[in-house]
Amino acid sequence: MTELKPDQFEMRRLESLSNTIFGVAMTLLAYDLPKAAVFTNAPGWSDLAQVYSGKLAGLALSFIIAGVFWISHHRRLARQPVGSRGTVVLNLFFLLSIVLLPVTNGLYTNYAMSSAVAVLYGLNLTAIAGLNAWLWWRILGGWRHEIMASLFPLLVFIPGTIVAVFAPHVAPFVWFIAFGGLVIQRFYAAPTGADA
Repeated sequence: MTELKPDQFEMRRLESLSNTIFGVAMTLLAYDLPKAAVFTNAPGWSDLAQVYSGKLAGLALSFIIAGVFWISHHRRLARQPVGSRGTVVLNLFFLLSIVLLPVTNGLYTNYAMSSAVAVLYGLNLTAIAGLNAWLWWRILGGWRHEIMASLFPLLVFIPGTIVAVFAPHVAPFVWFIAFGGLVIQRFYAAPTGADA
């Protein structure tokens, strides 16, 4: 094994930390779901639908977003066994944006019609996508399909957040388009299958 320089960091260690952070953050997304104490009597189907419908949609959106960025993060780390201090610090900021997702998701699932809350949630999504794209750029240093696929969610979350200012109930439909980055990734994937 090649000896690391003093300013280099073995990214396998960051991968272990990121697995823990993503796992806890994705689990905490469900923490804010209503507890049994919300109901005074045994709930019926209409009671469950009324209490859970919006919260489950927010949970599903955030969970899928976190999962997609977890996959992207691990694909990046696989391409970069060793990183500089700057890269590690940038990755830590990316992980911080993931840690904040349960907080903004909890607010959003409870106050989805609040413009301020929807904008805060959108800013969190935009930060995650922006840091992800920046990290890909640092690894690849040029315009490749991975860069295009990582920029697509950013280019969707920004207008989605602007929509949240005026129509918070419409913003999730715009944010959902961000999954088009997966289509871009698959459509332009290298024929060797190296990016699968």
